[in-house]
Amino acid sequence: MTDYAAFAARLIESGVISDPWFEGQPRFQQFPVVLRATEQVALYRAAEEMAAAWNELCLLCAAEPGLVSGFLGLTAMQQALWQASAPLWHGIARADVFLTDDGPMVCELNCDTPTGEAEAVLLNGTVTQTAAGHDDPNRALGERFCAMVAAMAGIARRLSVGIVYPTEMPEDLSMVLLYRRWFEERGWHVTLGSPFNLRRFRGGRAGLFDTPCDVFIRHYKTDWWTERVPAWADEPPVPDPEALNEQLAIILGAAIAGTCTVINPFGAVVAQNKRAMALMWEKIGLFSEPSRDAIRRYLPETVRLETMPRSQMIAEQQEWVLKSDYGCEGDEVVIGAETPAQSWEASIEMAVPGRWVAQRRFRARPQPDGTTVNHGVFLIGGRAAGLFTRIAACGTDRSAISAPVFIAP
Repeated sequence: MTDYAAFAARLIESGVISDPWFEGQPRFQQFPVVLRATEQVALYRAAEEMAAAWNELCLLCAAEPGLVSGFLGLTAMQQALWQASAPLWHGIARADVFLTDDGPMVCELNCDTPTGEAEAVLLNGTVTQTAAGHDDPNRALGERFCAMVAAMAGIARRLSVGIVYPTEMPEDLSMVLLYRRWFEERGWHVTLGSPFNLRRFRGGRAGLFDTPCDVFIRHYKTDWWTERVPAWADEPPVPDPEALNEQLAIILGAAIAGTCTVINPFGAVVAQNKRAMALMWEKIGLFSEPSRDAIRRYLPETVRLETMPRSQMIAEQQEWVLKSDYGCEGDEVVIGAETPAQSWEASIEMAVPGRWVAQRRFRARPQPDGTTVNHGVFLIGGRAAGLFTRIAACGTDRSAISAPVFIAP
């Protein structure tokens, strides 16, 4: 533990990461996970091919609105976000990919407010001397990210960037601070704030506090901007369920007017919805042949929970995982193989119809100690740009251990 304390102190010196502990336990692993070059290629190929399938899904949804209102079941305000942004949905994403004996499996794509950039970059930087001769897959992540932001902004002059995030929640502050550092290193002006700090300016512009912004990095989940309804039938109402109408009018109005760029676009509300994975499987015939091949190869079978007989879900408990439409970081995820039978049946009973999917469980390749590794592949504009590696004994949630990752020569 003394060694870890010294390691944690080095991380804190970066001025970005300030929380190297989780509930009193180490949050990071000091020694790196080392991948073979062939494994990196396989992970990247799976993530990129599935990102292309997700892009095709968004194009299908733009052409057929019924898929959004019916199959995905978006609320009225969520549909408005999509219609205002479609088919744009992506700037940066993170595909969660696991190596199995049958090849890589992509259990989901986090394309709304993907996290882990700070841990991925700074962990590798802290242990780079112990990985001499190995390749750092995250060395260009900042450059790639900033190039994407500049390209999407389409402005040659110095950018004014607003980072919009839930300021009352510290969990992702390290990512916000890293983004600010990257932007300021390029001479861009950066303003931090929450949706409630958005303001209107002349010329149809929007900004934070007293500063107009050319670009907004939106790290505030799309489903938090809209109506909020619990995914469990026995869950109490959300304290503030109303949509952020006034704040959306400011930022979305400016985006529609072309006076600002929002990254990720609000169209991520469709791609982030986990029922999109059920759409891929249940309506696979709508997709191109390359996307059909990628879905069958990399995406575990996923269906809308309400289409599955209750008796089958109970009998096949060990084979399924339940996921809500907008759950994240292990929240609103129920793994049948890790859940008591009584709780599994209660989960099926209490899952609000139209909000859940059932995804067939796959067996990730275990580490010698029985843990599994989630290889989060960062995608910039649909192309692989780095890795965020987490290790967990069960499903990947907030208690998972983040680890440095390098590629063997």
